[in-house]
Amino acid sequence: MDIKTASSLHRLRLVSGPEAVSFLLLLVCSVLKRTTDFNAVPVMGAIHGILFVLYVLFWLDAWNRTKWSFTTAALYFVLSVLPFGGFYADRKLKREAEAAVIASRARREGTVNA
Repeated sequence: MDIKTASSLHRLRLVSGPEAVSFLLLLVCSVLKRTTDFNAVPVMGAIHGILFVLYVLFWLDAWNRTKWSFTTAALYFVLSVLPFGGFYADRKLKREAEAAVIASRARREGTVNA
């Protein structure tokens, strides 16, 4: 993997955490809307919607650059719609991005044949 691929994984990772938090906050706001007079769903829904769209765009870019199998790409997409899935995706993407950077540096230094 090259640096651009590692960057796409990093971007996806950066948005996966906030997207997961916004999803959980949206769930809390939905419960509060039903049980109290507090209604932050329109605001939290918009924030979550923007983060979800960013996640999908970055996911598509990462899928294109990394040449993930359909199963791997589907796993990352499913993780985006599960309440705690974004946190798991963040950890998994961090490991994958670090491996991509190490491989890129090794290739650049000529220690590994590409």
